[in-house]
Amino acid sequence: MMQTDILSTHLNADGVVAAYPVRVKGYQIKPGGTAGQIDFYDNASAASGTIRLSLDITTNTAVISTILPGEGIRFNNGVYVDLPTAAGITVFYG
Repeated sequence: MMQTDILSTHLNADGVVAAYPVRVKGYQIKPGGTAGQIDFYDNASAASGTIRLSLDITTNTAVISTILPGEGIRFNNGVYVDLPTAAGITVFYG
């Protein structure tokens, strides 16, 4: 069984979650006033490269919390998240 410490990063706009290899274990999203798509890029600094996870959210709904199964999703280069306007996210990783 793999054991690792879990860290978290909160974003209210597009940004870097981690600038090194990690596994995303879960997330909590607070949708804002704009529906749209949330993309998790395998990139340490920009919204480019391989999208490892993509989610659609609607406008002003309840908080969405998800724990990813197994060991989560592996991001080899780091994690950059692209958010719709006014959305917020906390990403759990290790």
